Amino acid sequence: MRIIILGCGRVGAGLVQHLSLHGHEITIVDSDPSGFARLAPGFHGRMIVGDVLDRQVLLEAQIERSDALVAVTTSDDVNIVVARLARLIFRVPRVVARVYDPPKAEIYHRLGIQTVTTTAWTINRISELISYSELEPIANVGDQVEIVAASAPPLLVGQPISRLTHPGESRVVAISRSGKTFLPQSGTLIEAGDLLHLVVISAALGRVAAQLRH
Repeated sequence: MRIIILGCGRVGAGLVQHLSLHGHEITIVDSDPSGFARLAPGFHGRMIVGDVLDRQVLLEAQIERSDALVAVTTSDDVNIVVARLARLIFRVPRVVARVYDPPKAEIYHRLGIQTVTTTAWTINRISELISYSELEPIANVGDQVEIVAASAPPLLVGQPISRLTHPGESRVVAISRSGKTFLPQSGTLIEAGDLLHLVVISAALGRVAAQLRH
């Protein structure tokens, strides 16, 4: 994946290290070039000095070609503004913003922006939110539950949605089919072209993604 990270503080540098080790193509942007000293010596991604809210800086980072963007500067307002720009203007598929103020996080969840507060934040958590290509983030319900969407995989076509139900971990709560969305029954069969809407606990995201991958 092509990932842009905005802010090269402790969090941003840690994400660069973690995501680089997993083979992602990273571009890191910060207005203060001294922040790049936090990066590991073997980092081979792009480093851009500039204002993360500057359109030209974002274009230089090739935001229009990116698969994901993570905003982890020290400012809630900057993180949210650039996250909204990434989603609405540049159509970046996966966007995560760090927000220090939990009440703000709830507001932005409703606007479709994945947010992570400092109390719940881990590098692994952000990596999960942007790395599971099978799952499209829709919203958070608190810190531990996600609402995600996924296209029905061919091997599950004709199978009941109960195949994706794991008590206490995940379940299909709605299906979009032929332009309409409905609430399925436990015996509803998955059809080709279905868009499945699932509620998943954060710890089970990897398992659900793996099930949808096969």
